[in-house]
Amino acid sequence: MSLALVTMSHSPLLEFAEPPAEVAEAVEAAFDQARRFVRDFDPSLVVSFAPDHYNGFFHDLMPPFCVGYAAAGVGDYGTVEGPLDVPGEQAEELAQWLAEHELDIAISRRMEVDHGAVQPLEILFGGIDTVPTIPVFVNGVAKPFVPMRRIRRLGETIGAFLAGLRDERVLVIGSGGLSHDPPVPQWATADDAARAMLLNGRHPTAAARDLRQQRVIDTAKAFAAGTATIQDLNPEWDRALMAVLASGDLSPVDAMDPARMAADAGNSAHEVRTWVAAFAALGAAGPYDVTYSFYRPIKEYIAGFGVMTARTSS
Repeated sequence: MSLALVTMSHSPLLEFAEPPAEVAEAVEAAFDQARRFVRDFDPSLVVSFAPDHYNGFFHDLMPPFCVGYAAAGVGDYGTVEGPLDVPGEQAEELAQWLAEHELDIAISRRMEVDHGAVQPLEILFGGIDTVPTIPVFVNGVAKPFVPMRRIRRLGETIGAFLAGLRDERVLVIGSGGLSHDPPVPQWATADDAARAMLLNGRHPTAAARDLRQQRVIDTAKAFAAGTATIQDLNPEWDRALMAVLASGDLSPVDAMDPARMAADAGNSAHEVRTWVAAFAALGAAGPYDVTYSFYRPIKEYIAGFGVMTARTSS
């Protein structure tokens, strides 16, 4: 078994915003670095840690994390719609492993994933069904949030499972973050219409999806112009977290408090849980080296935008 990692910010605005040319070129260069890394590693299996943005998981039932035995992209923001190539038996074995190691894991035989999971697969592989992929949903939007030590333990336990797959080359992906505060409704402050969507907004009409997406696009334009009311990006916070992840000692994340995370880096900063889980999985297989790191705060994408690649040292 060999294990490698790509963590990357995602943004629904990649195809809908127009940052300065040099910013867009820098992001594309970072994607090229990640693609080359993945092409050289040539994974036979992907484990994708990703959040959801009220397209697949809702307040009618919101687990802290969930393993998909089958999954399909919903096609939001122009991403690919349709099934992922999920190795069902391996996904079941992973969930069983987690249960036996005292992690209360949810499972789904009909997981729906949005741009948070789909975008990295499209960027790295050119499609969502080119490499067998086990999707692992990590809640990054809805209270209550489990302590960060639980996320680290989730990653470590998955990494221990992957270390036993002797004939596989496994790429773990962490998709989300970094600091950002897009206009995602919060249950405590949402009106009745927003709460109805948060409770069960599955399979909206095309018009309803377009309206919801346009609000995000408009907010991004206002944010870039300095007129939006959303929380600002926090590059210092982002870089500090990336440094911890690169260090190989993830114990400092245990002290990260959910309320403080939101106050410092925005309500959607909880998506960094996917990065922590991915690095914890990589670290469970042994020491690792970060081979590439990119960071840029990009208001047009409403994201502290980062890309990292790493692989085990041995």
